[in-house]
Amino acid sequence: MLQIPLRPLATTAAIFVGTIVQADQRPSGFVDAATIVPGLIVEMRYASSHNFVGEAIEGYERPVCLLTLKAAHALALVQSDLGSQGLGLKVFDCYRPQRAVAHFARWARDDGDVRRKAEFYPKVNKRDLFALGYIAYRSGHSRGSTTDLTLVRRADGVELDMGTGFDIFGPKSSPADTSVGADARRNRAALAAAMENRGFRPYKKEWWHFTLRGEPFPDQYFDFPVR
Repeated sequence: MLQIPLRPLATTAAIFVGTIVQADQRPSGFVDAATIVPGLIVEMRYASSHNFVGEAIEGYERPVCLLTLKAAHALALVQSDLGSQGLGLKVFDCYRPQRAVAHFARWARDDGDVRRKAEFYPKVNKRDLFALGYIAYRSGHSRGSTTDLTLVRRADGVELDMGTGFDIFGPKSSPADTSVGADARRNRAALAAAMENRGFRPYKKEWWHFTLRGEPFPDQYFDFPVR
């Protein structure tokens, strides 16, 4: 395992300081969340072409939701809580290798590649995605305790109305946005309440994004592949 110190990287949103941990194999502190969270639906978007880049992202070799063991256990409690309401969780992204973050950064600098603009960022210039806080040079996902997810009906796996889809870059994706319908606002609030009750904190730009408080690797950014 090779650890490379990071120099502070300034953006308009934050300054990132930490260590990139390069290794080919999954560290012992990480697990396949589907083995811990009963009934978890996994749709790893970055292992497919259905994402804002339009192709499978570097480092996603299999559609597996990897999380730190602590985050996976917390997510299992959320899933259990939701069961009494006939609801469950569907994840779109979990641990994200640093090489995938670098792939996003390269894509964002390529002005000519706008093949998925109509679906994912129709009103945003891709060059502004860093400044607006939708893409960062260091992602909390790479620390292993952040997940992107939504609510589904437990009976049939159908997603609840959240007002926008996953990874739609724009103001409507903010949890505080009031332009979405009443059902979407209630569903966003229900998801946030369930996650926060079990120790996850939300992100003000994206209704689907949550990070475990007290995460076990707060200053480490991993780069092992998802497999």
